[in-house]
Amino acid sequence: MVSEEENITIGNSKVKANQPENRLFNTSMLLFSIALLLSFWLYWDGLAEAVLRWQLQEEYSHGYIIPLVSLFILWERRFQIAASYRGYSWWGLLIICVALTILLVGEISALYVLIHYSFILLLLGLSIAFLGSATRHTWVPIALLGFAVPLPYFIEVVLTSKLQLLSSQLGVEIIRLCRIPVFLSGNIIDLGNYQLQVVEACSGLRYLFPLMSLGFIGAYLYQASRWKKVVLFLSTVPITIFMNSLRIAITGLLVDNWGTEMAEGFLHDFEGWLIFMACGALMLLEVMIMELLTTRLSIRQAFAVPVSVSSDQYATEGVVNLQLPVPIIAVIPLLLAALIGLGSIDARGENVNVQKTGLATFPLQLEEWTGQDGSIEAEVADKLGFTEYVMINYQTIQRRPVNFYVAYYASQRKGVSPHSPKVCIPGGGWEIADFSRTRVDQIPVNRVLIRKGLQDQIVYYWFEERGIAVANEYIKKWMLFKDALFVNRTDGSLIRVTTPVMSDESTMDADLRAQAFIRASREQLSQRLPAKFLERTK
Repeated sequence: MVSEEENITIGNSKVKANQPENRLFNTSMLLFSIALLLSFWLYWDGLAEAVLRWQLQEEYSHGYIIPLVSLFILWERRFQIAASYRGYSWWGLLIICVALTILLVGEISALYVLIHYSFILLLLGLSIAFLGSATRHTWVPIALLGFAVPLPYFIEVVLTSKLQLLSSQLGVEIIRLCRIPVFLSGNIIDLGNYQLQVVEACSGLRYLFPLMSLGFIGAYLYQASRWKKVVLFLSTVPITIFMNSLRIAITGLLVDNWGTEMAEGFLHDFEGWLIFMACGALMLLEVMIMELLTTRLSIRQAFAVPVSVSSDQYATEGVVNLQLPVPIIAVIPLLLAALIGLGSIDARGENVNVQKTGLATFPLQLEEWTGQDGSIEAEVADKLGFTEYVMINYQTIQRRPVNFYVAYYASQRKGVSPHSPKVCIPGGGWEIADFSRTRVDQIPVNRVLIRKGLQDQIVYYWFEERGIAVANEYIKKWMLFKDALFVNRTDGSLIRVTTPVMSDESTMDADLRAQAFIRASREQLSQRLPAKFLERTK
């Protein structure tokens, strides 16, 4: 006679369980595994894009480690999860539906950030559907995955620009404390004999994202009250800014004494690694100070991994109310339907104008203005990512110059879009003295007065989004999403007109000149950029 009971080894203990319960457990795990595999298949393109950015951008290179840390935390909590299991929850199915809706929107608009966060939300939904209330032990490692999600490019550009300027200013102040004369122009540090440019790579993002991830993990492991955890996590931002500024200051001091080779090669990279380690040390010092002023726990006690349910305790208690996860059964056909739906979306090509814009033939003679072609360095052009561009330097008979620049993007999917001049101007050493939004005839434009020393310039810029002029960057993003969703178009352009305020004229004179040029160039521009409604091509 065959016994209905068998031994299951868990850890170093043996748990007695009958065969029907074993079959139920195996069936449940099989269903969950199928749902998880379908989820990875469904999000494969989006996940591949995230991994590609981990590879190409050092700011996100920590992304390779984050999933491994999440899996380690889940493994450490396995007995605690099992002991607190009380059955599945239908709320998980609702969260999964929301996640798939966000995925659909992300796929149509090609906003990868929506796809990435949708995947994390889907994992949370699967956990709730399978584990129910035991998800309280899994949501932290799932949320940790959010720190591996690359930011959208337009947000990254804004953050980079702000951090560049702030780090440069603080770094210069530290250099001045050492009684070394230094002048700052935008993100260029002038030491007299040498000039240092604080480029995007030195903005501090390479520290900020990994350090925030470390701060989140540290706050999770920190055995303290909630306010201490919050302080530890939030402090990663000022620590990053201060330490990056210190790195810039140290580089400036080394260059001032031993030359520009101190800012290049192995020494520069080693210095960056050393500063990041110092950031981690500052976080530990912060914990020590908080504990010294409050509970007086040692570092070892403060970060002791909490004892979860042991294998012996699990063997005694077992899994309570083991149930077949019915929501997971409903999720599998839902995921299959989503796979079929996304396959049809991917097969739909973007509705872009197959004709060239004609920017290359933009006339060099416009009424009283005579132009000369300009160019952008190949490296800069690759970084901007436009499809076509035109840059022409015009001037009148009275030698009043106007710089005209248009960057056209046949598709703004995959995160490629025009960089706002409001973000790029300060990096060139110019200060924004005045910014306003106005109109030139019926065209909404941004007017910027920029200043470098005693030199002023007037900049007008706006965006042409599929035949519609728009000045507000946020309205532009909304139009991009809406048209990608309903019109299947994401083409667009940035138009910029720049003119200096000459020594013998007023700011109003320069304003009137720029406005007159906008009116003169409008018709030629409209003929070359795609209209609101594209003609059908045979």
